[in-house]
Amino acid sequence: MSVDMNSQASDSNEEDFGVNSEEEEDEDDGGDEEDQGDIASYYEGVASDVEQQGADSFDPEEYLFTCLTYKESQRVLTEEVNTVAAALKVLPAVAKLILVHLAGRYKSNSSLLMSDALVQPSSTCRTVTRSFFFQCSFVFDDVTPSCKACWEQHCTVLVKDGIGVGISCMAQDCSLQMPEDFVLPLLPAEELKDKYRRYLFRDYVESHFQLQLCPGADCPIVIKVQEPRARRVQCSRCSEVFCFKCRQMYHAPTDCATIRKWLTKCADDSETANYISCPKCNICIEKNGGCNHMVSQNFCWMCLGDWKTHGSEYYECSRYKENPDIVNQSQQAQAREALKKYLFYFERWENHNKSLQLEAQTYQRIQEKIQERVMNNLGTWIDWQYLHNAAKLLAKCRYTLQYTYPYAYYMESGPRKKLFEYQQAQLEAEIENLSWKVERADTYERGVVGGEGELSASDRGDLENQMHIAEQRRRTLLKDFHDT
Repeated sequence: MSVDMNSQASDSNEEDFGVNSEEEEDEDDGGDEEDQGDIASYYEGVASDVEQQGADSFDPEEYLFTCLTYKESQRVLTEEVNTVAAALKVLPAVAKLILVHLAGRYKSNSSLLMSDALVQPSSTCRTVTRSFFFQCSFVFDDVTPSCKACWEQHCTVLVKDGIGVGISCMAQDCSLQMPEDFVLPLLPAEELKDKYRRYLFRDYVESHFQLQLCPGADCPIVIKVQEPRARRVQCSRCSEVFCFKCRQMYHAPTDCATIRKWLTKCADDSETANYISCPKCNICIEKNGGCNHMVSQNFCWMCLGDWKTHGSEYYECSRYKENPDIVNQSQQAQAREALKKYLFYFERWENHNKSLQLEAQTYQRIQEKIQERVMNNLGTWIDWQYLHNAAKLLAKCRYTLQYTYPYAYYMESGPRKKLFEYQQAQLEAEIENLSWKVERADTYERGVVGGEGELSASDRGDLENQMHIAEQRRRTLLKDFHDT
């Protein structure tokens, strides 16, 4: 999933912002489309299935939000605009500008507020008179035709550039913001006026601390929350999943500022190779599954060490061993150490990302196999749903694990980091166990029903138990380290 953090309202989806937008409330076609092999909805339906097996019912990711249509969003904004307008005794168009710039602070000092919000003209501005902002309507009785033509050109150019609230006065050294009541009559075409209204809507929503535009392509849905936090939300129309606070891909347990730094740092670095040389026979091998246990030669894909030596602490290879004496060494040595540390975390971040992609293929095969069996009257969907749930839960857990590495990279050394690395290692251990069991179940289920390829009842119970353990580890880590 790719999210443009500066995304704007699309020009190509005008009907979603017009008079027919009430039809959106009855639409439910966006959630049925998934990319081939993608597990976009792995959060849905899995938690309750695991909790029935006795997992901790507390979910640190639980977050209440509402998906609003365009008309519903307009009602929310209009109510707040009317409240501000009444409190400050200004026109609604001016109140909107105030909300965009200084939402929530209008009760303290109305005169200073309007000046700070750039909606009250200074004494040096003569292009627009003070009365414009406090009369019931905007007229051009005192404006010459040539001046009006300049204003029309000024507003038209800015709207074509995608500007909404940011249309300011033409006068030199005057930053006064123009209300929509002033701008709309100056726009020559209805199409341009529609664009301007959409850009205004975008700006109003983006300035509201409880609202976020869905970053999905051409999607008009607005997410509304009571308390803005870095939590997972999903659009009811296009199924886009993102962090409410930053509109980036959901990134728990890493906070918004940290994931920005990490993604920026990773942007200039090349990806690690899909191929490695086997540490025992030097033959070039390719990873074709999500599990990091290379069974053929019994070694770990990440650290190339003997699988048996991971021991009870399990993933020593997930913990970076800092050089305590590095501060006393040369700048060149410190630079090499910094690069070594970054590559350590980047390789593991990227490896889990690739494991997710490979395990998505397994999920797709399981889906197809379940469908085939149901169609052939070899059980119902409920009979085989445990495989579906296991694959989704595996993706859910590994996704969380992937985002623990940026968190650990920027974390200061100390007792808290040691605790985090311990929980990270425990989660990774249970994920690898679950990954192996899911891949094994997929292999068995592709065998002959009733023959030696069929998954036994004990194997199924073992798989479901492993699901419970892995989800418990994930929730424990998020409960202790997810930004609250």
